[in-house]
Amino acid sequence: MNILVVDDDRSSLENIKKIVNELLPDSQVSAFDSSLNVLAKAREEEFDVAFLDINMPELNGIDLGNYLVELNPFINIIFLTEHREFGYEAMQIHASGYIVKPASRQAVKKELNELRYPELRKKYKRVFAQTFGNFELFADGEPIVFKYSRTKEIVAVLINNRGAQTTNGELIACLWEDDGDPDKKLSYLCNLRQDLQNTLKKLKLDGIILKQRGSMAIAKEKIECDLFDWLEKKKESKYQYIGDYMNQYSWPEYFHAELDEISYALDDN
Repeated sequence: MNILVVDDDRSSLENIKKIVNELLPDSQVSAFDSSLNVLAKAREEEFDVAFLDINMPELNGIDLGNYLVELNPFINIIFLTEHREFGYEAMQIHASGYIVKPASRQAVKKELNELRYPELRKKYKRVFAQTFGNFELFADGEPIVFKYSRTKEIVAVLINNRGAQTTNGELIACLWEDDGDPDKKLSYLCNLRQDLQNTLKKLKLDGIILKQRGSMAIAKEKIECDLFDWLEKKKESKYQYIGDYMNQYSWPEYFHAELDEISYALDDN
């Protein structure tokens, strides 16, 4: 279990961290005394449980909790506070628990035993990417509808690159294959990226795209994908490659040939 602890009071922070390590020795605990320092970390790493102090400077625990829920709707938020008046705000984001400081071992244990989203539930991945046959992207079993058709194609490119950061130039080369003015295409790409961000945010799925300045990547561990599963498990995968891959696009042809070679080699074994 991956656990986050955030509290600007160092003694309280160390107390929670110590208790959690004792109760769950096999878990990974990340502790921060600044809520702002958590923002980048939360985009890179998915947490199962977050202990958040409500009264923090710069960004309070309620706002940080809302941010974490946007990235991962199944995160268990447990608020820490010296006061009880924030119960309503905690309920608004469907917090898992509420501990009045100083936190006791018994209180922490109780909250960990009664998580809103147990680990078994959290193993479910909301996004499924279908690459064998035509490419399609699903959320909770329904196709994701973007404003522009090429927005979905951006996701296809990122999945084809299997987690590697993909630059704007590489995206433009795939989507338009050197057709037209690159400057105009960059402007269009910015619109597509905004559409991607808006759509995923609306579905509370924005954490599946890892963005850097001028590039993007798919967060492989946050989605289920027939390609990823087959490449990892080969004949043991529940998905089997039979020669069709992202059929509606022409740019994956080189990787398509590579998949054929892998498939032929499996058949020979």
